[in-house]
Amino acid sequence: MYINDLSPVPGSTHVDKRKGRGHATGNGKTAGRGHKGQKARSGGGTRIGFEGGQMPLARRIPKRGFNNIFAKPLESVNVSVLDKFSDGEVVDAQALLQKGILSKCTYGVKILGNGEITKKLTVKAAAFSETAKQKIEAAGGKAEVV
Repeated sequence: MYINDLSPVPGSTHVDKRKGRGHATGNGKTAGRGHKGQKARSGGGTRIGFEGGQMPLARRIPKRGFNNIFAKPLESVNVSVLDKFSDGEVVDAQALLQKGILSKCTYGVKILGNGEITKKLTVKAAAFSETAKQKIEAAGGKAEVV
């Protein structure tokens, strides 16, 4: 077998349609653009979201509030989950990822106060809720902001 004997798998290629090459081709004269109108002209057509002069949907819908594009969203973990760690352990984002509690942690962790904690842990996180800090310290642990 030689390289010149090879051919593409049947159905994997097709011949391009050549527009505007005579009426016998089925794509001659108007080249599949129909007769006249904005879309038949060269450079014709409208931008994305244009609704023929009607007020576009993106402008009709009311807008509320503020969306900070520079916000760095924190992953949230409840205090009850921290009981999976053994007594005296240091809990940080890396430890949470290794235990499989978090699947990703791009910007940091915030510890929330839902549930109870019985073990004495040193918890290092980007933020703590007030109740979470109280519960960790009540169990004899430390809450450190990293």
